[in-house]
Amino acid sequence: MMLTAKLEQLEALFKEMEQALIAYSGGVDSTLVAKIAYDVLGDRALAVTAVSPSLLPEELEDAKIQAATIGITHKIVQTHEMDNPNYTANPINRCYFCKSELHDTLKPLARELGYPYVVDGVNADDLHDYRPGIQAAKERGARSPLAEVGVTKLEVRQLSQQLGLPWWDKPAQPCLSSRFPYGEEITIAKLQRVGRAEIYLRKLGLQNLRVRSEGETARIELPPAQIKEFVLMTDLQQIVAAFQEFGFIYVTLDLEGYRSGKLNQVLSREHLDVKA
Repeated sequence: MMLTAKLEQLEALFKEMEQALIAYSGGVDSTLVAKIAYDVLGDRALAVTAVSPSLLPEELEDAKIQAATIGITHKIVQTHEMDNPNYTANPINRCYFCKSELHDTLKPLARELGYPYVVDGVNADDLHDYRPGIQAAKERGARSPLAEVGVTKLEVRQLSQQLGLPWWDKPAQPCLSSRFPYGEEITIAKLQRVGRAEIYLRKLGLQNLRVRSEGETARIELPPAQIKEFVLMTDLQQIVAAFQEFGFIYVTLDLEGYRSGKLNQVLSREHLDVKA
């Protein structure tokens, strides 16, 4: 289907909804949904960002700026997934408990404010990855317009660029809890440590990266093409000193490089509720 036709379908979906509350993280997917919803519904669209220790403060600021640029009304709520031991134990379905908390917060808010629909930024590609949070959202009646129309991640970026959104090429930034191997307990202190480390690297000019945390070790992941330059041009000892100040003991560089969803490679196929 042509991109223009998919955009028209998305606009038609929001016209049918008449009012919608968008689960808005500030990532490229949910921001596109917020943009289209606002273009169609105007003040009958509301973007809501959930704030918790797993969201970088810088990501919240980006979300505020982007919402203001679009013009959509933006509301911030607190979620408390860190109070749930099922979440902090970091099982393989951790995201299920995170999204349950999110939509258990958004659904009554939508009802209270008179919005019949809660929509999120799940795209068609997400349906083919291990995303237990998608099930939690479905169970609570949330809709995923991008997935419904079949919009892929690449098409999200293409549509965002077409609609003039300056952050169309913004790197993916999942919640900080995704930096930990399954089974390692997540704490606020660990989340803050990882967050500070990633912010530090971004200030050096690096963007598409991850700092994975395993025990007392930080593992830096960069795009493979950037690894050689990073090693040759960066003061590695200064980075080690900074990371140790944040609370890590060991600092390593992943020679394979950054790859989205890398921690899911430890899962056996029976855990993955996706079709080959």
